[in-house]
Amino acid sequence: MLRIMIALVAMLGLTACGGSRYSSANARGYKPAPVLFATGPIQKACQQANRKAASRARCGCVQAVADRELSNADQRRGAKMFSDPHKLQEIRQSDNASNERFWKAWKAYGKVAAELCSAS
Repeated sequence: MLRIMIALVAMLGLTACGGSRYSSANARGYKPAPVLFATGPIQKACQQANRKAASRARCGCVQAVADRELSNADQRRGAKMFSDPHKLQEIRQSDNASNERFWKAWKAYGKVAAELCSAS
């Protein structure tokens, strides 16, 4: 009887130490990627641009990244560039300090969005 009690306590202790639902996947180095999605000016402009790669998921992802990386003003300004990409080129070549700041922020945002949203 004592052996049964010890075995039962040991089994209960081991089950209490169990890992998460993804423990075997995490042991192999796999971590489920979070799904990024948001709505806002970038997402709307992206969807309206009617480009081949502009899926609902990808546009929502780039908006989620924009929410993390860009100010609201930069998001509104950047959304206008979807309908007039030449304007972005003018901003990039401008000597204006405000345009230079925006370009640097937009370029950094683009790198992060490309990295995080390429699978969307």
